[in-house]
Amino acid sequence: MKRESFKSRLGFLLVSAGCAIGIGNVWRFPYVAGQNGGGWFVLLYLIFLVIMGLPVLTMEFAVGRASRKSAVQAYQALEKPGSKWHLHGWVAIFGCVMLMMYYTTVSGWMVTYFYKFLIGEFKAGMDAEATGAVFSNLLADPKQMTFWMVVTVLAGFLVCSRGLQNGLEKVSKVMMSALLVLIIVLAVHSFTLSGAAEGIKFYLVPNLTTVKQVGFGNVISAAMNQAFFTLSLGVAAMEIFGSYMGRAHSLAGEGARICALDTFVAIMSGLIIFPACFSYGVEATAGPSLIFVTLPNVFVHMAGGRLWGTLFFLFMTFASFSTIIAVFENIMSFCIDMFGWNRNKAALINCVIILIASLPCVFGYNIWSDLHLIGARDVLDSEDFIVSNLLLPLGSLVYLLFCVTKWGWGFDNYLEEANTGKGIKIARWLHPYFKFVLPILILIILVQGLI
Repeated sequence: MKRESFKSRLGFLLVSAGCAIGIGNVWRFPYVAGQNGGGWFVLLYLIFLVIMGLPVLTMEFAVGRASRKSAVQAYQALEKPGSKWHLHGWVAIFGCVMLMMYYTTVSGWMVTYFYKFLIGEFKAGMDAEATGAVFSNLLADPKQMTFWMVVTVLAGFLVCSRGLQNGLEKVSKVMMSALLVLIIVLAVHSFTLSGAAEGIKFYLVPNLTTVKQVGFGNVISAAMNQAFFTLSLGVAAMEIFGSYMGRAHSLAGEGARICALDTFVAIMSGLIIFPACFSYGVEATAGPSLIFVTLPNVFVHMAGGRLWGTLFFLFMTFASFSTIIAVFENIMSFCIDMFGWNRNKAALINCVIILIASLPCVFGYNIWSDLHLIGARDVLDSEDFIVSNLLLPLGSLVYLLFCVTKWGWGFDNYLEEANTGKGIKIARWLHPYFKFVLPILILIILVQGLI
């Protein structure tokens, strides 16, 4: 069967960027930037994005484009006879499934809040206790959480069942275009608020005093981690889109554009959040509390807050759903390649699997709330720990070693594939850096995540 391909270059860029752009861009990046010296953090983040994230991104793309296959078969097509690199393909798909075991629930939260703001459940003048109680009540209600998780999963597989061009690409183009418009509208509105200047200063103006307080080493570590994890590398989520892309443009150039889109959304998110928080005297925090407690508390005190809250959670729904359909596509493509299933069969079977596998995360906040797994973490945090702290860095290390060592595909083959087409080329003199320095940086991230 002929390999599907993207209808347009724009489709490829928006789908790949949609996979990278997710909730971490919004509930983690702005807070971490503000707490780590503002502009200094952003500068370091951009440096690490270029020297760490971009190279590994090109490697995933290269494996995909050279093989025209999904995770396991991609390795099998490129590896030397008798080698076992393809075993990582199974681990990568497991990582994608595990990611969806909790990400579907979180995406369901976004849809829930979009709906609640739309129907006016959040009323003007609600106190902080009342807005916080909405989230607490949601977590305590397994039926409500299950309903929105199921809606998210069904919608995701429905999109993917329609094919690459007519489903994933078409929906992603509309959704990502709307996301970019929404984020600009929301940011412009935040600029008009009374505390805008103070919020932007805290967020982006380089603050050496804060850097000294936090410690320069800690700022470097925070920037390195954010740059590495933002692209969701290591679980073949990007590799699959490499297998669909054309050969007209070099991989470093396409990767740089995806990094730029991802960074734009991350930075703009902060320009929405900090002016709003400073205007209403609310302290910005990291994680779910920022999105589901802090910001709703801001919106209910804002003029036209119902509208701005609705638009914000529509933006968040698009950001999370773009990741979901991208990862669903990877899982489905794997089953189509490995087992010879058609799209509808792959969508149906995987839909059932993901629905069942997502239930522990839902129940972890209510009927299984006493269940603590890894290091006393709840279900969601345990699943996230396995994916983020183990599978992503280890997977990235495997792709890296596969592309730069003689035991894998080899640097020459990788370089030829990466530099095919117009655009930015990867220089051969970077080989020692890719082979010796970059693995150490990834190992540092791995160790940091485990201690």
